[in-house]
Amino acid sequence: MTTIISWNVNGIRSVSQKGFFEWLKAASPSALCVQETKADPSQLGKEFFEATDAEGRPYETFWASAKRRGYSGVAIYTRVKPVDVRVLGVAEYDDEGRYLEADLGPYVLVSAYFPNSQDAGARIDYKIGFCESVMTRLDALVAAGRHVVLCGDYNIAHTPIDLTYPKANEGNPGYLPEERAWMDRFLSSGYVDAFRRLHPDQPGLYTWWSYRMRAREKDIGWRIDYTCVNEACWPLVKNAAIHKDVMGSDHCPVSLDLDLAAN
Repeated sequence: MTTIISWNVNGIRSVSQKGFFEWLKAASPSALCVQETKADPSQLGKEFFEATDAEGRPYETFWASAKRRGYSGVAIYTRVKPVDVRVLGVAEYDDEGRYLEADLGPYVLVSAYFPNSQDAGARIDYKIGFCESVMTRLDALVAAGRHVVLCGDYNIAHTPIDLTYPKANEGNPGYLPEERAWMDRFLSSGYVDAFRRLHPDQPGLYTWWSYRMRAREKDIGWRIDYTCVNEACWPLVKNAAIHKDVMGSDHCPVSLDLDLAAN
């Protein structure tokens, strides 16, 4: 079984002081997608590049960092040596370290950190532009016969079931009509929200909680972290989960299990 975990760590240097490497060793995923690293590799110690799983097998690490220090950034840890690793190829998004893609043979894995649309939709055009650019890239991969797994913090709660107070948040970033409409289009264009397809009607399943007002303690949250696959990859999906018991960030990890032998 191939297990992929995705986690917005809200600062990889910060989470490394909160048991990140111990957690990674215990979880031992086949691959880990990280978002909001807030670091360039040149700022990191050797422990960030020498992580191993529970059996002592090393992870290879790949990074896409923002030009602005301490901001954004994504990474991939993988036990399988990639055939190729690349960024999105669109400067305005690559300059913020928002997309990293690893060709792992049977599938292409993407770690993506979607922009926050910000108050009053100040960055909504940038956000939707990124969304469209990602879908264009995935469409090209699928057209070439590839399976794709798009992991990351999408910064979008898709439907009312995906946040505690949908009505109160209708004008807020992450739940704007334009963002939700893009998710509608994405998921009707040959892609699957794996967790929601497995849990279609279950509310109260969140991946992010504000640091304010003891939101996590009260479980007042949003589901904005996803593992999505192309429709042809769906038969390989055996499980998708949210790991809300894992602390260290305002987000929790999400995971996807694939049976690549069924391909």
